[in-house]
Amino acid sequence: MYAVIETGGKQYRVQEGDTLYVEKLNAEVGETINFDKVLILSKDGELQAGKPFVDGVKVEGSVLDQGKAKKIIVFKYKAKKNYRKKAGHRQPFTKVKIEKIVG
Repeated sequence: MYAVIETGGKQYRVQEGDTLYVEKLNAEVGETINFDKVLILSKDGELQAGKPFVDGVKVEGSVLDQGKAKKIIVFKYKAKKNYRKKAGHRQPFTKVKIEKIVG
């Protein structure tokens, strides 16, 4: 059994027991989160596709960690114009473990 969920503007294919990194959610470590934007549910070989979401289905997960990804360097310059700009960015994330798919 698997489902395709939407969170943070992205789509993820999840099964029970999966661990995934999603865009930062406002939740404490150990808290339970419900993802109710389920786009596809596959159960016993049957595929349910939503328009746009499948009704009555949700995915429950628990927050394992809140953190930041590795730093990336953003460097802009224009040749021969003495223009240089250097900035770093660390994207915040939430590490979630999928507990069960209800529906």
